[in-house]
Amino acid sequence: MKLFANLLVVPLLLLPAHAQVFTFAHDQMLKYTSHNPFDRFEDGRPNVPDAILERVKGLSAEEVWAVLPGGGFRNQYEGNWRILHPNRKLVGRAVTAQFMPERPDIADVMAADAQAKGLRDNRNQRVIDLLKPGDVLVVDLFGKIEGGTIVGDNLATYIYATTGTGLVVDGAIRDLEGIQPIDMSVYCRGVHPTPIGNVMLTGINVPIRIGDATVMPGDVVFGDSEGVYFIPPQMVKQVVDKADETHIHDEWTQMKFKTGKYKSTDIYPSPRDPALKKEYEEYLKQKLGQRQ
Repeated sequence: MKLFANLLVVPLLLLPAHAQVFTFAHDQMLKYTSHNPFDRFEDGRPNVPDAILERVKGLSAEEVWAVLPGGGFRNQYEGNWRILHPNRKLVGRAVTAQFMPERPDIADVMAADAQAKGLRDNRNQRVIDLLKPGDVLVVDLFGKIEGGTIVGDNLATYIYATTGTGLVVDGAIRDLEGIQPIDMSVYCRGVHPTPIGNVMLTGINVPIRIGDATVMPGDVVFGDSEGVYFIPPQMVKQVVDKADETHIHDEWTQMKFKTGKYKSTDIYPSPRDPALKKEYEEYLKQKLGQRQ
């Protein structure tokens, strides 16, 4: 069930913010991301260091998969995207937004609250204006295409200028000809000429669903040409450390294959001969030492 529906049953779980949407209060952000080992932003969102994000850029989807399920995180990947610039990795810290089909009795209350606070009813821009460098906007627009266009070329330009990263939307974008030249990573379900409409923004920086994945604010977003992973902050160092070992293993394995001296089973997935195994372990230790 969607988070907003849950709020109707348990209204004290979240507190209203930005006048008309729901978000984690600071103490609840801490509670629901209590395993985060890093510093935090003022609102409590995990702030994974830039140095680790740089290491994430060298990953592949398979290397993330090699770690997360073993840690109990089996629902962090989503594929089947229309990808702009698939050769460009998307890496950053998730800022989440949840939309729902518009319902007038709820929308009227939201509009009245916004007006009382002197805020414009600008739905998508309300969350876009919160973005910081290194953020990735991750939007649950429930797969909507017509009227589910989170940005056109103007707002896409703003997002890239502000974050330097990109966008993930379980929905659509518009003005593709204007967005395509921007060197930003975009994962969307489709493209449509209509502006966003007949929807209401119900959550900012709350847990959201993107396809088969559950996304938390502060997750590390990793997108490549296959799809998108949402890595919990407490798992990201384990992922990149394991990937370092995998890169060295693959480097050594392919170096041996190129000699033409070995059958594939002699070397892969691990050396069968004790002498070769010892050689590999020494190579691994040396390379890991150089990277520390």
